[in-house]
Amino acid sequence: MTTTEVGLLRVAVVEDQPLFRAMLQHTLDGTPGLAVVAAAGSVAEAEAALPPGAADVVVLDIDLPDGNGIALGVGLRRRQPGLGILLLSAHDAMDLLLDVPRDVAVGWGYLSKTSGTSEELLVQAVRAAARGVTVLDPALLEGAAPRAGSTVSRLTDRQLGVLRLLAQGLSNAGIGLRLGITEKSVQNHVNAIYATLGIDADPARNPRVSAALRLLEETGDR
Repeated sequence: MTTTEVGLLRVAVVEDQPLFRAMLQHTLDGTPGLAVVAAAGSVAEAEAALPPGAADVVVLDIDLPDGNGIALGVGLRRRQPGLGILLLSAHDAMDLLLDVPRDVAVGWGYLSKTSGTSEELLVQAVRAAARGVTVLDPALLEGAAPRAGSTVSRLTDRQLGVLRLLAQGLSNAGIGLRLGITEKSVQNHVNAIYATLGIDADPARNPRVSAALRLLEETGDR
């Protein structure tokens, strides 16, 4: 990602509920290093307010009055390949991320409005999207069990725990702190996860995003 001012992350908010939109603006604009540069309540308003290069990250409601937020996000990414996108929804519809075309899937995240998302997690997810990291709602991940026979079901309990934290956008250092293990141990677990899931560990292919999406794909009822 690039910004017009070093260290300043430009954020756009697309949310049709005025009160929730104002709350998002207040939280993000009041966070050091972030600046809300545009706010819209519909697909049409967003397309008018967000020419390529206007923002670094878009916080985007899935359900908009004149269209689908995911389709809007795909269109914005087609015009600005480096744009980070964080989806919000009042429904537990995280698996909709699997409908995002894979060639533009890097840098998308999902948080539920109803899962107890904190301001800290919101800001973390915005910053992660700017880095091209996929962040999935931790409360929804905790309740998701691997489907029988899936590749994810072959992971050990520790590996599954590491994968869930990876899918929340945590770095290896962050995962190590959360689990009380060394960063080297985390990397060993991550390498084992990639091997079990058959994911190429080439950084150019963003294996962390692939692993997060695999976790999403092979848990729940989908």
